[in-house]
Amino acid sequence: MCPHSYYYFMRKCKDKSHHRYQLVTHAELHGIKPAANFFSTTPNTVRKWVKRFKENGFAALKELSRRPKHSPKATPEQVRQHLKKLKKRYKRLGADQIHILEELNVSPRTMRKVWRELGVSSRKRRKKHVTKRNLREIKKHFRFLQHTCEDTKDLTDIPEYFSPMHKLNLPNTQYTFRDMSTGLLLTAFGSEKSLTYATYFAEYIQNHFLTHKIDLSQTTRQTDNGSEYIGSWNAKQDSAFTKASLSIPGQIHNTIPVRAHRYQADVETVHDIIEREFFEIEPFSSRQDFFNKAYSYQLAFNLQRPNTYKENKTPYALIKEKMPHLDTSVAMLPPLDLDAFLIYKSSLQNNRLGVYDVSSSP
Repeated sequence: MCPHSYYYFMRKCKDKSHHRYQLVTHAELHGIKPAANFFSTTPNTVRKWVKRFKENGFAALKELSRRPKHSPKATPEQVRQHLKKLKKRYKRLGADQIHILEELNVSPRTMRKVWRELGVSSRKRRKKHVTKRNLREIKKHFRFLQHTCEDTKDLTDIPEYFSPMHKLNLPNTQYTFRDMSTGLLLTAFGSEKSLTYATYFAEYIQNHFLTHKIDLSQTTRQTDNGSEYIGSWNAKQDSAFTKASLSIPGQIHNTIPVRAHRYQADVETVHDIIEREFFEIEPFSSRQDFFNKAYSYQLAFNLQRPNTYKENKTPYALIKEKMPHLDTSVAMLPPLDLDAFLIYKSSLQNNRLGVYDVSSSP
């Protein structure tokens, strides 16, 4: 007789089918009751496994599910299908949020269980390349200058540029304008990050486009929340940059949510490109040489360099598709030297006030 009961083996044994096979084999050789006595179990248990083995072989010796075939508290099929539609509608929202929004009687735990059973419970984060591809498709249908983004770049952290910047008194800040639809790039450079410089650059760009008779109404100029664009964080009035943008009827200055840097992806991407393709490899002999080369790079970027993320076309090629009447000069605005421009504006102001010896009157 077996020193341990059949049920003890069932709790401890990892391969239950093999133990039952020994039980069935012993019963076939010695009979039902002797097998029951030897394995310390009941004759009915032996008969059950002998019958199953004769009908379906060794595979029948596995444990069958004890789950009930019908549950009176099961979620009705109509409710299950409604939950499936809600999941497809709300996409990546979780059960708790959907439960609150729809004021459902079904618990969030049951909602998750139903979604899992129906195969719609995935809340995987979107792959970055999929998000980029979807955004590119949306931006492709924007009008020229319908949505633009602007930002500044600190040039002091570029090792190759740091030394010539100090020796030759080169700018340490880049102001960048980029059209989201075509990728058009316009730049300005100065010695500081300030609201005055950002406003000068905004007016410089606007005058350029107005000269080409481009309608700037219903356009959005997007920036971050830096002081060079919004002024003081607790300002009660619009900044000079915002006022310059709003001076064009219908044009809007929009700031991104705080710390939502992905909203500025277009201009941040071009900052990385310029650093690799320009600042890290170009030598400079003087400040004028810097602006000459910066202008050459900007021309190459807008007129010659194909953008693999925009149908492998140049910004100007995309502009021509949207506005065929525009010539290449729309993409040939030279980078603005903000330091020199500030001196020029100050001299005009001083002359109007009669500060110099020369008379201010005509």
